[in-house]
Amino acid sequence: MTATERRASIGLASIYGLRMLGLFIILPIFALYASKLPGGSSHLLMGIALGAYGLTQAILQIPAGWMSDRYGRKPIIYIGLVLFALGSFVAASAGNIYLVILGRAMQGAGAINAAVMALTADLTREEHRTKAMAMIGMTIGVTFSASLILSPLLSGVLGVPGIFALTGVLALLALFIVKFVIPNPEITHFHSDTEASGSKFAEVLKNRDLLRLDFGIFSLHAILMSVFMQVPFVLERNGLAVSQHWKIYLPVMLVAFVLMVPPIIIAESRGKMKQVFVGAVALAACGQLVLMFGQHNLKEIALALLIFFAAFNVLEATLPSMISKVAPLSAKGTAMGVYSSVQFLGAFFGASVGGALMQYVGGNSVFIFAILWLMLWVVVAAGMRPLALVRTKLYHLGKMSAAEGAQLQQTLSQLQGVREALVVVTERMVCLKVEMKGFDEEAVDRLLAQSSGGA
Repeated sequence: MTATERRASIGLASIYGLRMLGLFIILPIFALYASKLPGGSSHLLMGIALGAYGLTQAILQIPAGWMSDRYGRKPIIYIGLVLFALGSFVAASAGNIYLVILGRAMQGAGAINAAVMALTADLTREEHRTKAMAMIGMTIGVTFSASLILSPLLSGVLGVPGIFALTGVLALLALFIVKFVIPNPEITHFHSDTEASGSKFAEVLKNRDLLRLDFGIFSLHAILMSVFMQVPFVLERNGLAVSQHWKIYLPVMLVAFVLMVPPIIIAESRGKMKQVFVGAVALAACGQLVLMFGQHNLKEIALALLIFFAAFNVLEATLPSMISKVAPLSAKGTAMGVYSSVQFLGAFFGASVGGALMQYVGGNSVFIFAILWLMLWVVVAAGMRPLALVRTKLYHLGKMSAAEGAQLQQTLSQLQGVREALVVVTERMVCLKVEMKGFDEEAVDRLLAQSSGGA
């Protein structure tokens, strides 16, 4: 990476992570806070407030990406950050649950994810784009884990309104990062590997394996949100004040992070992706079962959360990789866009259903819902075809005609270890889906160098 690419990647990852921090950081403490607000005695409204950001994010994310193609990346990111900040301030000053719902919905309306991804593609060369996207992905994971630990600590100092206000201030400060740290792209254009195309939706929605994975990310975040509708109350009933909840989350998240590494290595290097994936879903169900029966003992609660978050981390890390392996190269950006939108929709669904169950059935019904839903997910995931040991490689393409591009694509598809080839002349990009073993990258480099205008 060049210095400019590194600066852009780090800056955009920080913007992405900051926004996700604002959405995640209230998860472990919100239910207890909302229960004391006027109108918060309704667990249903509490759940809607917790998940409201997911609904607006799911609806607006892809359109915001399209708008960034037309009006520019940075203007859309500015608007999104301002909306997020305004939503944070509304939630911070809210005197009842209804204004919190409005504030959370406004936070989600600041849907900058697609625009950030598109700007990352604008500012990085094809051969380094995967690294930049990986940096953003790592930032999300670190942000989520940090949120669970920081949230109880900050609540004891600032309170939940103070945390909302802090995230609003940070969002405004992020405007300066976008303005002064992140470079302006020389050329802004559509990137089929990172952006959703309206013409590809039918292809993506007809792919059964992609639909199984979309169901998976929907389920994962639905269960996550339902967990945080109940667990804060469980910890409090066991005598742990909200400001002390970090004592459970800190060791759980540290150990869960370590435990996730071996399964991911096995899945990626030994071609055991499906087995590891299905096993992780089953393990998450076991975690919920232990949580239901062990909810009156802090050690058993910690064990249950460790089991669940070890499985959660594996699933959260492997799902994007599986989408990349399954999606056709020409529809990869669209597949990722649908995947991301479904993820946020799952968050809204899980929080709302969790709240409704607590309101009308009882607390244990949330755990039963999670267990049954995860068992359904096991069945859905088990029907997925085993994934090939492949990865995606991107290359820069020099200027050439459409006919030359079509010929190059055909030649590339016949090279050793190449499963699928895509040449996009208008984007000056070559995208290959290649086998982990047996791929002759030197042959690709030679062919591109020999091609008319090749890199």
